[in-house]
Amino acid sequence: MSGPAAKDDTIIESKDQLIAYIEGGEKPRDQWRIGTEHEKFLYCKDTLRPLAYEGTPGVKALLEALSGPNWEPVYEKGNIIALKGTDGGSITLEPGGQFELSGAALENIHQTCDEVHTHLHQVVQACDATDAGTVGLGFNPIWRRDDIHWMPKGRYKVMREYMPKKGNLGLDMMTRTCTVQVNLDFESEADMVEKMRISLALQPMATALFANSPFTEGKPNGFLSYRSHIWTDTDPDRCGMLPFVFEDGFGYERWVDYLLDVPMYFVYRDGIYHDVAGKSFRDYMVGKLEGFEGQLPTMTDWVDHMTTAFPEVRLKKFIEMRGADGGPWGNLCALPALWVGLIYDDQAQAEAAEMIADWSIEEISNMRDQVPKHALNVPFRDGSVRDVARQALEICKGGLRRRANPSPRSGKDEEHYVEPLESIVDSGKTFAEDLLDAYHTRWEGKIEPIYEECRY
Repeated sequence: MSGPAAKDDTIIESKDQLIAYIEGGEKPRDQWRIGTEHEKFLYCKDTLRPLAYEGTPGVKALLEALSGPNWEPVYEKGNIIALKGTDGGSITLEPGGQFELSGAALENIHQTCDEVHTHLHQVVQACDATDAGTVGLGFNPIWRRDDIHWMPKGRYKVMREYMPKKGNLGLDMMTRTCTVQVNLDFESEADMVEKMRISLALQPMATALFANSPFTEGKPNGFLSYRSHIWTDTDPDRCGMLPFVFEDGFGYERWVDYLLDVPMYFVYRDGIYHDVAGKSFRDYMVGKLEGFEGQLPTMTDWVDHMTTAFPEVRLKKFIEMRGADGGPWGNLCALPALWVGLIYDDQAQAEAAEMIADWSIEEISNMRDQVPKHALNVPFRDGSVRDVARQALEICKGGLRRRANPSPRSGKDEEHYVEPLESIVDSGKTFAEDLLDAYHTRWEGKIEPIYEECRY
């Protein structure tokens, strides 16, 4: 989750400013970049327990160990809560101490994968020095909600108090899940609309391919992506599949209207997160926000508010793909490669748009509802989500080939990064199903081996 936005005290006086802000994300193709984000769980090697903020091993100690010439500490009320990279990336803390790399804006998947390797190598070194470990999964496999330590960030306190009012699993989303996502650019409003429709329609397929959260509190939970299921019972005001994206007239203004209807969480002023959870940004824009009467929002307030909507695909000044579980090292490169191949090549984007052109929102929503339990086995028309994934991967691979970006070291193009996904489609078995097989056979019904086999 995000921290406070870079400060912009421009007063918002009309909705046109909000529309213009998103429109300002338009970029010509030669300036399109790839921003990959991924989260991982931290634990004590001796006990497998999640790390607290203080202590050794501890989250604070790891942040301090990683800080240096390339990573500048960021503080909130005296606590180190993030690291800002000299390359534009950052390391931040999720509510339950999950480590998140928000990667720099890079030109190709080779650079993205190099970034992943460098970051994980640094994190593993820092963990090894303090008897900590880090593991790639979509949901914490052993520990209860009450076993998780909350991180000292003001926005999380507001969310923690509000979440249970809107759903049953919001606190689990905050403290016990990890994801990998990619942020991609668009060149015009029409391009944004097509990319959003493709991304939303195919997001359930991505959820199925990356399913990696089949355990809760030491036992199988009946899901393959429990992390994805959690979003269905978090907060209906700010989560979901967004049917309006597929309606005629969708564009920047319709997205702004959606965000204005998402209830607020907070107003950030002078280092303090003021709780306005459930209040209306529309009221704020006319000086009627309770507690801030007579005041108008700034652009910083708007940018902060944009980060508090959690749909399957999110539009800011770029498009965020949010459907995948965290997972193995190779998945952290495969996820951006999948979406770059589908929507960063003209022919591939046209083929993907044609693929989903006659899908109804009911069909798409049904896929999204069923993939948390059944992943690739969900029926779709005359086949299954596995068939959807096979077709999408062929489109993706063509797009990656046409991008013609050979690795400066191996000479391979970007296509090889989706090989882990091809293996899943060929076998019909997700990582979650492999883990369940291990639990029922060689792990002999024990969950602890998952930390050894899935650690980075």
